[in-house]
Amino acid sequence: MHNSTPQAATGQTKTLFDGVQGKLGVVPNLIRVLGNAPAALKGYLTFSAALADGQFNPKVREQIALTVAQTNQCAYCLSAHSFIGGKLGLTQQDLAEARQAHATDPRTEAILKLAQSIVTQRGELGAAGLEDARRAGLTDGDIVETVAHVALNTFSNYINHIAGTVIDFPEVTLAQECGTSSCGCR
Repeated sequence: MHNSTPQAATGQTKTLFDGVQGKLGVVPNLIRVLGNAPAALKGYLTFSAALADGQFNPKVREQIALTVAQTNQCAYCLSAHSFIGGKLGLTQQDLAEARQAHATDPRTEAILKLAQSIVTQRGELGAAGLEDARRAGLTDGDIVETVAHVALNTFSNYINHIAGTVIDFPEVTLAQECGTSSCGCR
């Protein structure tokens, strides 16, 4: 699948590319791939903007993206969200731990564990899975918002898998240990 170029874009795609360019200073390759279908690009950007107004702060949103990207084995998103998370102040350890659904903050870890379970269990958490999330202190709103972030990030993961999107961020490899001795990833 080819990338749409901002220079050749017209109509709605050009308008959307211009908005991304104005916000980020660049049009990332994921956005260029989505530019092949303006409705999908608009939906992605609109959903992302709506979730940015949600209850989760930017660091938590990046940690969810890293958990989902690692679980879905998306090198593009691991690279992009590691870069963005680092710019937001997440440490290298925070980034590595998020990939394994770990966080130092218990509420954030509960969100990441829920996100990982949603992906691995294809949304079939059952009553026990929901009870685990609630017992960890997550509200119904937190649970719904986590599902929304998983959906958004899974969409971008799958687009990148299908398109073979070229990584245009400092590359992060899929195989990485989180550095936490208690997680069992070593």
